[in-house]
Amino acid sequence: QVQLVESGGGLVQAGGSLRLSCAASGSIFSVYDMGWYRQAPGKQRDLVATITSGGRENYADSVKGRCTISRDNAKNTVSLQMNSLKPGDTAVYYCHAIVALDSSGRTYQYWGQGTQVTVSS
Repeated sequence: QVQLVESGGGLVQAGGSLRLSCAASGSIFSVYDMGWYRQAPGKQRDLVATITSGGRENYADSVKGRCTISRDNAKNTVSLQMNSLKPGDTAVYYCHAIVALDSSGRTYQYWGQGTQVTVSS
């Protein structure tokens, strides 16, 4: 099994910054794309940012220029630096990873338990 454990959420004032981190552990053969998604109350879960194992980044338009995703392939970790936070960024943030458990080529998706980010005005 694979576990994704997130940390770094919390309460911050508008204009502030937070850094989210996520570590993947377990019976991992290889980790492919990693990323962050968020879900606000009553809304669907939306992409925030993703990063490939080669370092190619992708961002939602709503966070471009304010967020930076990074990863450490050796440690199977992914981080999200969020700056200039707005009340609209308030949501539960979920770590996501696409993982191979062996050399068969088959991959699986895993989610973290979520971490709350609250931005006050």
